[in-house]
Amino acid sequence: MRRVQPWMGWLKPRTLATQASLPARDCSQITPPYPILLAKLAIVRKHLNRPLALAEKILYSHLYDPNTLAGLTDIRGSAYLQLRPQRVAMQDASAQMALLQFMTCGLSQTSVPTSIHCDHLIQAVSGAESDLKRSIISNKEVFDFLESASQKYGIEFWRPGSGIIHQIVLENYAAPGMLMLGTDSHTPNAGGLGLLAIGVGGADAVDAMTGTPWELKAPQIVGIHLTGQLNGWATPKDLILYLAGKLTVRGGTGRILEYFGPGVESQSCTGLATISNMGAEVGATTSTFPYTASMRSYLHATGRGPVADAADWAHSNAGYLKADEGVHYDEVIEVNLSDLEPTINGPFTPDLATPLSRFGEFVKEKGWKDELSAGLIGSCTNSSYEDMTQVAGLARQAKEVGLKAKVPFLCTPGSEQIRATMERDGVTEALEDVGAVVLANACGPCIGQWKREDINEESNAILTSFNRNFKSRNDGNRNTMNFLASPTLVTALAFSGKLSFNPLVDSLESPDGKLFKFKPPVGTQLPDRGFTPGEISFYPLANPEPQASTEIAISPTSTRLEVLEPFPSHFGPSSDRGLELPPLKVLMRVRGKCTTDHISAAGPWLKYKGHLTNISENLLITAVNDEGGDMNVAFDHDHAPDQSASDTIPRVAQRLKARNTPWALIVDQNYGEGSAREHAALQPRFYGCAMIVARSFARIHETNLKKQGILPLWFIDETDYERIGAGDTVETMGLEQIFSGEGGSLVQLKVTKTTGECFELDTKHTMSPDQLKWLQAGSALNHIRAIHRSLQH
Repeated sequence: MRRVQPWMGWLKPRTLATQASLPARDCSQITPPYPILLAKLAIVRKHLNRPLALAEKILYSHLYDPNTLAGLTDIRGSAYLQLRPQRVAMQDASAQMALLQFMTCGLSQTSVPTSIHCDHLIQAVSGAESDLKRSIISNKEVFDFLESASQKYGIEFWRPGSGIIHQIVLENYAAPGMLMLGTDSHTPNAGGLGLLAIGVGGADAVDAMTGTPWELKAPQIVGIHLTGQLNGWATPKDLILYLAGKLTVRGGTGRILEYFGPGVESQSCTGLATISNMGAEVGATTSTFPYTASMRSYLHATGRGPVADAADWAHSNAGYLKADEGVHYDEVIEVNLSDLEPTINGPFTPDLATPLSRFGEFVKEKGWKDELSAGLIGSCTNSSYEDMTQVAGLARQAKEVGLKAKVPFLCTPGSEQIRATMERDGVTEALEDVGAVVLANACGPCIGQWKREDINEESNAILTSFNRNFKSRNDGNRNTMNFLASPTLVTALAFSGKLSFNPLVDSLESPDGKLFKFKPPVGTQLPDRGFTPGEISFYPLANPEPQASTEIAISPTSTRLEVLEPFPSHFGPSSDRGLELPPLKVLMRVRGKCTTDHISAAGPWLKYKGHLTNISENLLITAVNDEGGDMNVAFDHDHAPDQSASDTIPRVAQRLKARNTPWALIVDQNYGEGSAREHAALQPRFYGCAMIVARSFARIHETNLKKQGILPLWFIDETDYERIGAGDTVETMGLEQIFSGEGGSLVQLKVTKTTGECFELDTKHTMSPDQLKWLQAGSALNHIRAIHRSLQH
């Protein structure tokens, strides 16, 4: 067996970035096959005979069979599309489970180009070099597994230090008109280059990696018409913060945000990426933009000239990379960029938007301390060269009058390419001169990988250019209020130390007693001398061939990696209810907002992403039980005499599993919003969950539940949520007819209360015919595995 070669040797002290140009690129695997896509689109046009949105062109040209749209008049929001994505990208935390699932399929290589990016497991403590070295040592077991699997299956492996998945995808893989999947909710970041990049769970990624059609319910399309031009302190980040306030965290669910109008053309490619990145915060399937001159310039600047040339042809000669004239959108939102002002969102939810001009008053109304405890810039949302040169300009203004940051000021470069170019062009020096600490090229504090020692459990406020701000997300402290803003606004407030500071109108006192007022920030979209790659040993071998003899590194005694065992089907000889689910005991009724952070916490739990038994210990530990209002408390109505009547949620789930008692959850609105982490579906399934009934679901999480063989149902009457409680028994009625194709979307539930009272209520399902096959098989992977076995035989 071929063993993976150790790669610790490349980790060495950093020196100044070299002046090397970007290496010549082989673009054969990243250039979309435009002639093939256009041929499929021509078939679709014959069937539909109407103007198409850009998002529709991209989706329909990636259909396995475009003739499946024949005769359909109602596609958006109703038809299920069988799609062929061109690429898959995975970050190191989610890649572990995705690879463990892929390994069960028995294939020798991935069916589409795939990449793995080591960015989530690097903890921010003291600075880039020491943090990277420490994290590589502490996560060596996981990195060795990922690299060995990459070698075996022909996957491009981006080593720790290379950067954040979304920035690297934008710099290297994204191409106009492409359809790609990523195992992270912020995969839509790549939409800044005019493609459809969709965040999914690992099981969805395995569909593409195995050549199985990937299924998506055709989204509705919201047209966002941009006019005017950003000016002063307003940035693309402020546009998406404003839209988050308008749409809310549920407003984009089941929808693609498609921007159009003259205001699009004036934005940089990386600015568009920021906008599409945070479309995830409103629940959007993804976001996209028509092909622009800034996209073309960015492709050339990042060594992808052949992609730009091909896109120019597809755009100019075939009209593929823009919407048709006269297209109908399901909703149109008008935004005049000239009227847009800087915006701050939060705390604890990304859709609580407040214009900067009113933010000081908002802080006062809430009774919060007018203090900032830290400012953090960078992350996948705002770490472009343009972002960094803008904040460096502000830093130089402050330095000229003797000012330094009054609070900890942390900067996360998005990639090694950005870090090296920042260093060469004096951006890093400008930031460090005013007290900034430059962290490793990784996710760091944005996802909770922040070993913060200046604050314990006290209430405090941080300002970040990140994309998400749920409780406990960044530093593990539920009392830390994270306010989201542009990197320029974060930088300005870091010099003030006050939440109420408004750099548009307020001044600071310099050490000599004079008043100083910032000038509006100015940045550079692309470096005049081009990008420099930095440490090239971080980079993968391009287009690697699979090495079948490579031994995948998993120790049988590991506490971090565990080979997956297939989930059993809920149906079959062991069930006396045929194709109805067995009687299910209700574990609990979850109150209010319950994100994937609540269901499967990150932070210190990231180290168990590849070990389902161990990570399941954190199931719902920050969820609130609606019966009693306590966090991480569940009731056990069938407890043994030597057991307590209540315990933590995971422990009660473990008790049910030990009794072979399948169970259900009752949950509130937008259940599972936030990160794409499929562990939030795997963990309840591991403990025996068979059904979750919600007032509403977030898109990615609902799909993840289906993939793992959990039935998601929607209350038709949302007040029925309150009628079911812990210990009740729930039975499905009508599921058997749905499996046979005779039923519609209605699933009745018979509820037997702990008191003996019985009643029935109506719910609805959103399962497609293929998804019903997953449920019957016990999981999508079980179904895929059976198909591949039948083909082999």
